[in-house]
Amino acid sequence: MLSARDIRALAAELDIRPTKQWGQNFVIDANTVERIVRLAGVGEDDVVVEIGPGLGSLTLALLPKVRSVVAVEVDPTLAAALPQTVEKVSPAYLDRLAVVHADAMKIETLPGDQPTALVANLPYNVSVPVVLRFLELFPSIRTILVMVQLEVAQRLAAAPGSKIYGVPSLKAAWYADVRLVGTVSRSIFWPVPNVDSGLVRLARRDPPRTEVERAEVFACIDAAFAQRRKTLRASLAGWAGSAAAAEAALIAAGISPQQRGEQLTIQDFARIVAAR
Repeated sequence: MLSARDIRALAAELDIRPTKQWGQNFVIDANTVERIVRLAGVGEDDVVVEIGPGLGSLTLALLPKVRSVVAVEVDPTLAAALPQTVEKVSPAYLDRLAVVHADAMKIETLPGDQPTALVANLPYNVSVPVVLRFLELFPSIRTILVMVQLEVAQRLAAAPGSKIYGVPSLKAAWYADVRLVGTVSRSIFWPVPNVDSGLVRLARRDPPRTEVERAEVFACIDAAFAQRRKTLRASLAGWAGSAAAAEAALIAAGISPQQRGEQLTIQDFARIVAAR
């Protein structure tokens, strides 16, 4: 495990200055790192993909627990340094590590066996797109535990009817059951961000039973929340072709045209698309 002093010394050695461009806020508290691994529930059979390993705090905690870790790092200096850090601190586990120097939002494949879990301290600026992208690209991923901005964590885990329930909540629900499993103080990061963080756990389940494509359902969701305060009859008019067509689809799906998007489940949206 890396202490706060270790992390700052390693950053100085590498001449690393955390950058907002890549959302770099390094975890400097070993207890938080151990908590993330525990809540992730990963074990010796898991192949874990970690997004943005940074200086390696979480990577070092994962390696003794799992079969292997595939670390995806966009920063070339950090990507090159991670194997050296593991070799120095935990040489017995170096053969369990694969590092991919790439942008997680552009990656299409990963080396080795297919990942079974994603565990990461995600950069705030790409957290939701990364989670949704990896759920789509890698159906082998059964569980996800990510640390993200607290507001984002709450939105991902929100239930229908909540004021913060919306597009992230629904799209994540297509793939998984989502729970907020903890909060994290901003003080455990270096540099200290302006907000606290939340720990979100996603457990994959089957998507809604429907003959329509996921992309069609997501397009309907986007339309419903583009004008959040409008009724579904009005907000889905452009998507359906007209307000009358939207109303017909809603009635056929058993949903009142006067309802709003935040009142519906992912299954409701699938029924609307199927009824159009």
